[in-house]
Amino acid sequence: MERLNVGRLELVWLKGGVTHMDGGAMFGVVPKPLWEKKYACNEKNQIELRSDPILIRHNGTNYLIESGMGNGKLTEKQKRNYGATEESDLEAELEKVGMKPEQIDYVLMTHLHFDHACGLTRPNSDGTYSSVFPNAKIIASNVEWDEMRNPNIRSKNTYWKENWQALESQVESFDSEWKNGPFTMVRTGGHSDGHSIILIEDGGDLAIHMADLMPTHAHLNPLWVLAYDDYPIDSIFAKQKWIGYGQEKEAWFTFYHDAFFRAVKWDGEGKIAESVQRIRE
Repeated sequence: MERLNVGRLELVWLKGGVTHMDGGAMFGVVPKPLWEKKYACNEKNQIELRSDPILIRHNGTNYLIESGMGNGKLTEKQKRNYGATEESDLEAELEKVGMKPEQIDYVLMTHLHFDHACGLTRPNSDGTYSSVFPNAKIIASNVEWDEMRNPNIRSKNTYWKENWQALESQVESFDSEWKNGPFTMVRTGGHSDGHSIILIEDGGDLAIHMADLMPTHAHLNPLWVLAYDDYPIDSIFAKQKWIGYGQEKEAWFTFYHDAFFRAVKWDGEGKIAESVQRIRE
């Protein structure tokens, strides 16, 4: 259970599941001889990707960034297709820090693709679904929330009704920006039209959660964007803006998907200056 201090805030990573996705899709038009030097793949050309939420407590309020893969949500076919070898163990993870899902006050969702949103609901024995965080406000951009409920022909495979129908009344959506305490969510578009990043600021320190604009440390180059991105040129422009801003501010960049690093600081030459590595079991 890795931790990072940003000002007086403590960020705690929780196990939310793991997938193995095609490396070519994860690096788009970047040739394999380039990307595999920075991020290893297996014999199937798949790269390991975590789906690990971040817990942050501030003035008695409990925040979660993303929700993990959930448990019991994927069919056997989906597990094979997504290389899912581990489901979420979020309740047990929260118990380690003396908490229960009912104590989460906010879940900050950068976007609502299945690998981020499956952990929001759980299946019941009668075929229905219930909210995992019944007392939480679920925060996402208006555009993302609208597409979640009305996906197009391209996005319908990643926006699942099982992940939103049971918690519709909990969702609080925003237009371009949402602020609460040390958190600012900014809609960037790119990966999805409603995709957002999260700025975490306290005591003069800054962390930027770029989500799927920069899913791993190997995606630092603004041109290295995913084939999954709906609007890749928007991803590139957003990466240029926010990576530059973060480096200027000496910010931490935090990850939900990276299998090797939880957070990284880069120097002006793009070399890792500081890092929090994931403890590999």
